Amino acid sequence: MDVAMAEDPYKVLGVPRTATDEEIRRTYRKLAKELHPDLNPSNQALSEERFKKVSAAYDIVGDPEKRKQYDRGEIDANGEQRRGYQRAHAGGNPFGGRTGAGRAGDEFGFGDIFSDLFGSMRAGRGADAGAPFRMRGQDIRYTLEVDFLEAVNGTTKRVTMPEGGVLDLNVPEGVADGQILRLRGKGGPAGRGNEPGDALVEVRVRPHQQFKRSGDDITLDLPIALDEAVIGAKVEVPTISGRVQLTIPKGTSSGRVFRLKGKGVRNGASANTGDQLVTVHIVLPDKIDDELSYFLSEWRLKHRYNPGRSS
Repeated sequence: MDVAMAEDPYKVLGVPRTATDEEIRRTYRKLAKELHPDLNPSNQALSEERFKKVSAAYDIVGDPEKRKQYDRGEIDANGEQRRGYQRAHAGGNPFGGRTGAGRAGDEFGFGDIFSDLFGSMRAGRGADAGAPFRMRGQDIRYTLEVDFLEAVNGTTKRVTMPEGGVLDLNVPEGVADGQILRLRGKGGPAGRGNEPGDALVEVRVRPHQQFKRSGDDITLDLPIALDEAVIGAKVEVPTISGRVQLTIPKGTSSGRVFRLKGKGVRNGASANTGDQLVTVHIVLPDKIDDELSYFLSEWRLKHRYNPGRSS
């Protein structure tokens, strides 16, 4: 039976004859991923045909010994020996390459090409070379916005899935902005009895008017009055779990930082609880009355001091 003449394998792969073995290998891996029929369900027939050609081309020039034979003209693009010789290798899979784990001396097999792309894909061929590749469903990505306090304290959010289903999503306490929550089996369907993919939910945390997060610590700027800074006071301070009292010592300067132990983020992943860092800032009254001005003028005459400015 006549065998149809295959195209030049270099042209099929789109590489020059001077390409290195590594360049050919990289090109084939890239094309194999792009053209695999399971990844092109809307145009599966065309993808399978192109995939066969690419695999057959690589079967020639991807094998160093066959490549030498082809370049010397000893075999043709089908791998047939010229001048009436029998093919050096019999048999093949439906995509044009040899069955089995790979060629002797080849550093990767057929399954390795796709393991880079699908962690859970199985070759699934065994003795049946015509069986389709088995792979789990596609992972689907979502973005979920939550308030700052919902993120640090944890919450439950009701999410509507694309297919119309409703899911109560548990947002764990201490979740950080940009963190990915994985919902097993809530992604795209796989078909053919394979596992569905996962839903990957990226959490976006809306900023808070007062609180900021630094690792597992919470930072807060707290305004205090002039008299509170001079003679001391007890003031209420908001925290992510409620209000607490903070003692301002006598003679507190603006910019001083107070640490509230255990009032930060409780991180479930690290089992660590941060602190709240409160930075005080002295805020003067909107209007300085004559009494305050007179008092400070008299005080300055008797108690002038250098607050740290260079002389």
